[in-house]
Amino acid sequence: MSDAKRPDRRHVFTVDLEEYFQVSLFEGVTSRAEWDSLPSRVERNADRLLELLDRHDTFATFFALGWIADRHPNLIRTIASAGHEIASHGWWHRRVRELGREEFRAELRDSKAILEDLTGGRVLGFRAPSFSIVRGSEWAFDVLLEEGYWYDSSLFPIRRRGYGYPGATPTPHVIERPAGRLLELPLATTRLLRFRAPAAGGAYLRLLPFALICRALSEHERAGESAVIYVHPWELDPDQPRMPLSGLARLRHYHGLENTLGLLERLLEEFRFTSVARRYFSWPSLEADASRRASSAELRRRVGLSLGGA
Repeated sequence: MSDAKRPDRRHVFTVDLEEYFQVSLFEGVTSRAEWDSLPSRVERNADRLLELLDRHDTFATFFALGWIADRHPNLIRTIASAGHEIASHGWWHRRVRELGREEFRAELRDSKAILEDLTGGRVLGFRAPSFSIVRGSEWAFDVLLEEGYWYDSSLFPIRRRGYGYPGATPTPHVIERPAGRLLELPLATTRLLRFRAPAAGGAYLRLLPFALICRALSEHERAGESAVIYVHPWELDPDQPRMPLSGLARLRHYHGLENTLGLLERLLEEFRFTSVARRYFSWPSLEADASRRASSAELRRRVGLSLGGA
């Protein structure tokens, strides 16, 4: 579709900034104690993403692990200096449902502190590793609000073993909690028959028909909404060290890595994207008023939607 015909609606491009060995699938293969001994590839892979985004004049939100920021501070500064948003992905890439309330708070607080120290800007958002805010862990929204976060992008409104929040509002909405109201940006999906199918990038970009991803983004556009997609830097790295996995897990994790860059090129050529902060919070102008938090009414106005539940 030509720019003249395309609606003036930018979708949201996000990156889960982590090493290839920090994927939840590898928890039984390698331990956190071993991470420092494994070869790092995050900087070279992030550079590929930054070059891609620059070629397409696109800003993104990078959900960065505190562990990455601690060991690669210049990478965080480079991403921020290029105009991209830095948000939190926690510290250790631990699933929220496996943490106690105070452990989760510590991860939020520590990652936010180091990211803000490195960039000199505000960290507004969070994404749970493995989209692990699921039924029964909604208390995490209260902790996010208590720790000064403005938005979350952890809900994947699909039914899937390991993660997923079936029945969640599938479009951007405001969640009302005892601690306040939080903007929620769920991952993109599309409906197939009676089921909601994932169409947000990541492995789904590599394993599912490209037309399905485009269909989901087009549906959001027609509804006047922004879809949220994601990618990991290691997904642009077909030469990464292989971990010992079973056949199905190996197929799901490594299949199509050589195609990721080309698929992202096609996606960025076909659709317009930006970061969460630029789409919803008029960033970076809000930095001039860093102490101010968006009021509930202001937040709803920015989203342009009524309150949704989760």
